[in-house]
Amino acid sequence: MILLLRPSLSSSPCVSDHRNKTFFPLRTTRHVSIRCSSTVQEIDNSEKELRSSSLTFPPLRAAKRVVLVRHGQSTWNAEGRIQGSSDFSVLTNKGLSQAEISRQMLINDRFDACFASPLARSKRTAEIIWGAREEQIIPEYDLREIDLYSFQGLLKHEGQERFGSAFRQWQVDAVNFVIDGHYPVRELWERARSCWPKILAHDSRSVLVVAHNAVNQALIASAIGLGPEYFRSLLQSNCGVSVLDFIPRSEGGSPHICLNRLNQTPGSPIADEKSGGRETNKRIILVCHGSTLSNTEDGFSFAGDRPLDMLGVIQSQKSAELLLDLKVNSIISSPNKACVETAMAISKVQEAADCLGADCVPRHVELKQIGNLDIETIFQQSKMDISSFPTIQSGWLNRIEDVLKTTLWDQSKKIWQSVLDEISDESSTDVAVVVGHPAIHIALLGHCLNLTKEWFGSFHLDAGSISVLDFPEGPKGGGVVRCINYTAHLGRWSIPITRSAEDGE
Repeated sequence: MILLLRPSLSSSPCVSDHRNKTFFPLRTTRHVSIRCSSTVQEIDNSEKELRSSSLTFPPLRAAKRVVLVRHGQSTWNAEGRIQGSSDFSVLTNKGLSQAEISRQMLINDRFDACFASPLARSKRTAEIIWGAREEQIIPEYDLREIDLYSFQGLLKHEGQERFGSAFRQWQVDAVNFVIDGHYPVRELWERARSCWPKILAHDSRSVLVVAHNAVNQALIASAIGLGPEYFRSLLQSNCGVSVLDFIPRSEGGSPHICLNRLNQTPGSPIADEKSGGRETNKRIILVCHGSTLSNTEDGFSFAGDRPLDMLGVIQSQKSAELLLDLKVNSIISSPNKACVETAMAISKVQEAADCLGADCVPRHVELKQIGNLDIETIFQQSKMDISSFPTIQSGWLNRIEDVLKTTLWDQSKKIWQSVLDEISDESSTDVAVVVGHPAIHIALLGHCLNLTKEWFGSFHLDAGSISVLDFPEGPKGGGVVRCINYTAHLGRWSIPITRSAEDGE
């Protein structure tokens, strides 16, 4: 087998380690302080600099949206083989189908440019999605997958047998994982940071980027200010779509950056019981209530306790249908009318689903209302002019006063602990469904990632959306964000991927 005949990679320069079928010129990455040829000590010093300063982006004259897509399933994905930045795998038939579904999902969306990793699996995915568009796909070598050196080409059990403790560290402490004298995750983060100036320098409003699992994680995390310790915290499934909005500041300087969507997949986001390859049996699902009688024109308003309108009823039913892939035993809801109606719709569908067969056993879904989830009163008591509160757009929480953020954050902390208790190891509940306003769900996302209130404006949620948080190591371990602002289940009522902030205005 060819893989057993290859020479050792540990003594070769980084760019020649990738075992690619296509040869690329040896080059160093511009604006990078951690290079692939660095020693462990050099990387330690550079990592200190990386943690002490956030990435600064150039000022933008207009809003820009970047849509990231991971390639479809490859032959090595299917085999369970470690790919890294090697280029021996190609798309499977399933991968080709996933890319085609993504093409259909994005066919009516406007893109001005497409950047893609030159590795075959990503290049082919980009070609399928880009279709007959006239502009040429821009190959960017720094969008290649993480460099894993001697791990590349090994089946996972082979990696465990040959590298023992190093392979274990790769699984449980990837940011400190060392192989062949390199810190692959730290190198990847610095490479991702160097990609952003190239992508944003392109004269375009909407950019498509097609790359890989780990590098997409690094691109997303580095954009919103998260370091390499967040590796594997933001899931990227095959052909999953993620969206970042770059919003100019009126005073100039680095733009506001908001993760508008994470990992919208061709298939259901809740069907897979694995999270980044790890088994998970504890899960929190955040469901935003649908459109209400007061917010159809203005997004989510704070004009009082209003019921769902007809669109909101449809959105709640669509969410209930999506959750049929799970067995939900309890639903936590705000006492707000729209939230209660959404929770009721989910519970009725769950209970009816168990009575469709001849041997039906009636099942009761418990509904719990938590007063702390009702955050509309917080906004109504603020000094802000609620009547003119802007339509919810990416980064809208950046606009609220600091005292309001503090109150909302402190209240959400109590809710987060209550939800974690719901899925505790001592509890029989594996899935907690929480129905509430997007502002409180954004705060819960922040608690899941161990962030602070300063990250409020870094996430966005739409009416009727679903976000999924997995806990492979239980609720006492770190959470993995499977998806944020998933709306594909809404069908014709879903939000277009490339709708810009300007369109929203």
